[in-house]
Amino acid sequence: MKSGIGQTLTSAVDATTVVVVRWPDADLELTCGGAAMLDAKDPTAGSGTPDPAQSAGSLLGKRYVDEAGGVEVLCTKAGTGTLAVGGTPLVIKTAQPLPASD
Repeated sequence: MKSGIGQTLTSAVDATTVVVVRWPDADLELTCGGAAMLDAKDPTAGSGTPDPAQSAGSLLGKRYVDEAGGVEVLCTKAGTGTLAVGGTPLVIKTAQPLPASD
């Protein structure tokens, strides 16, 4: 799926909704609970069943990134499914320390 920055995606299996913050110029598949994320305007969102092996959940207000740093999404509605790209779970982005002021 080719996502654009600012696009809102929703899970097909739970309540998770994310906004794309960063996306590489590649055709990647963002999944939640083992099912592909859909455009938020899609009426079939939230109608499937999640994969029990991918139910670590997502947290409201957290940014999720892949290990390479090419994908970054902001969770705007929490859910029970695990966010993943290409089968690899996304991790919560850690805060960067501010430089010391002298």
